Amino acid sequence: MDAPKTLASEFERAARRALLTQSHIASLVRLVESMREAKGPGYKVPDFDPLDGGINAQVLFLLEAPGPKAITSGFVSRNNPDETAKNFFLLNEKAGIDRRRTMIWNAVPWYIGSGTKVRPAKRDDVREADEWLKALMATLQQLQIVVFVGQKAMYAQGVVQRCRPDVQVMKMPHPSPMFINRSPDNRARALEALQEISVRMATSEA
Repeated sequence: MDAPKTLASEFERAARRALLTQSHIASLVRLVESMREAKGPGYKVPDFDPLDGGINAQVLFLLEAPGPKAITSGFVSRNNPDETAKNFFLLNEKAGIDRRRTMIWNAVPWYIGSGTKVRPAKRDDVREADEWLKALMATLQQLQIVVFVGQKAMYAQGVVQRCRPDVQVMKMPHPSPMFINRSPDNRARALEALQEISVRMATSEA
C-alpha cells in the first residue's frame, strides 16, 4: 500500500525487501552492498526504495542524510514513519509527480546521527561520499533532473554537474516539519518547487 508512514509496519518492510530483486532496482542494491562492504559495519546504509523508479528514474531527489526512521525501516523512502517523509509524500502527490519516474537518495548515504537524531551534514561528510554519488550518476542512464532538497544537499552540486553535465539541476526546500510548520508560506514554497519539476517532467515527455 502506497501511503504515508506505511513502513512503520514490519509486514510492509518485509514486502518491500522482497521487491529488491526486481530488475529496475537490482544494480542499485549491488551498489549499496558495495558501499556497506567498503565502509564497514560502522556505516549504516539503507536501501533505495523499490517502489521508486530505480535505474529508470528521470528525476533524482537528493536529500542530506538518512534519519533514524530510514535506518529502522532499511529504506530511503517517502513511506518512512516520520513527518519529513509524510510531507514529501503528500507534496509530491499534490504536484502530480509519479514516483515511478523518480528516486530518492542522500548526499551522505549513511547515517551520521546519534541513534535518535541525525546531525547536520558537513561539507566533509558529503566529500567522503563523492565516489558513491559518481557511481550512482553513472548507473542512472535515464536521469534528466537532479533536485537538491535542502541547503546541505547542495554540497554535492559540483560533483553532479562535473560527472553529469547533461542533467538539469534544481533545488527545493527541505520538507522537514521544522521548515514546513515554521510559516504558512513554506508548504506553498515546497509545493511550488515540485510543481515546477512536474512541468519540466511533462515537457521532457512531450
